[in-house]
Amino acid sequence: MNGRASATTYVKVAQHAVGGPEDLLVTLGLGSCVAIVLHDPDARVGGMAHVLLPEPALSRDRSNESKFATTAVPLLVREMARRGARPGRLQARLVGGAAMFQTLMVPGTLNMGERNVRAAREALERAGIPVLSENVGGDYGRSVRFAVGQGRTTVSSVGKPDVVL
Repeated sequence: MNGRASATTYVKVAQHAVGGPEDLLVTLGLGSCVAIVLHDPDARVGGMAHVLLPEPALSRDRSNESKFATTAVPLLVREMARRGARPGRLQARLVGGAAMFQTLMVPGTLNMGERNVRAAREALERAGIPVLSENVGGDYGRSVRFAVGQGRTTVSSVGKPDVVL
């Protein structure tokens, strides 16, 4: 403990944040977006990215690494390492990736939520980071609260009980 007061950081769409033992990372209103939550339980360092798209090829503006699943994972790993996290100890949780407009989709096509989840899983696999748990898919939005020190990830959805990952 470094004696500082706890801080809540809100992670908006196409943003990321890294925190220590006293921090709470929160993202609100995930639809087809995916929250990638990384944690090093020994260092008590964690990170969260609110990714909008699977990969940079799907966007004209490719400069924001937090925007894409394929680039957000290495970005979080680098920033967490600066705070004492070790890549070999990292664990992941995934939240979101809903099909918010499934009725409008052509049957048999992958929706953006599924594509985001798949890209996040692949990026984590490339980085050698195991996915401990997920709360993905469906047709409803989610919000996430990640208490870094405890490694506790709580998922809230309207009309549903909270889920702890």
